[in-house]
Amino acid sequence: MNFDVLIIGGGVAGMSCALVLGSAEFKPYANNKKIGIIIHQKSSALEHAIFNNVLGIPSGTTGKEILESGKKQLFETYPHVVQIENEKVIEIEGKANDFTIHTNKDSYKSKILVIATGKSNLFNINGLMQHVEPHQNLPIKKQRIQLKNTNHKVAENIYVAGVQAGWRSQFAMAAGSGSHVATDILTLWNYGETSMVHDSIKDF
Repeated sequence: MNFDVLIIGGGVAGMSCALVLGSAEFKPYANNKKIGIIIHQKSSALEHAIFNNVLGIPSGTTGKEILESGKKQLFETYPHVVQIENEKVIEIEGKANDFTIHTNKDSYKSKILVIATGKSNLFNINGLMQHVEPHQNLPIKKQRIQLKNTNHKVAENIYVAGVQAGWRSQFAMAAGSGSHVATDILTLWNYGETSMVHDSIKDF
């Protein structure tokens, strides 16, 4: 399966990125783009989280509930975004516009990659290990990692989002980071002209 952009990671940052990209389906520069997300959530930090301090999310909502509702929201609102579940990425080969992504079950091609797998020092995707460095905004004793990046960009057509981009582990920060990366990709597709997607009740 070939994609224009493939997001690796189904947590807050990855899902936020997918939702914003999906919402651009009627933009002329995005309406023919193939978007995919590899959702491997078994090791997500959200599994044990509970939220009381996130705007718009009812107090007491668990991370596990958000993981499930996020997949449902993406599927029901933007079904053209391909969700690939229960696969873990083990290697990435190639270069910009011609990446090959190998999982434990299959292989995919993509022009653009977004890495949003989290801050764990167990990160072990071959082809990306040269970009790994200690996390710059989390305690050294926690031994967390990030990918070297400049404003979310790791290398040509490779982006990193969320805590793995160097942000602290707050829900809103991860969501904002994923959305930021999505608008960077939309801007790229729009030939460098800044692009964002805003829905309005006037449109309905």
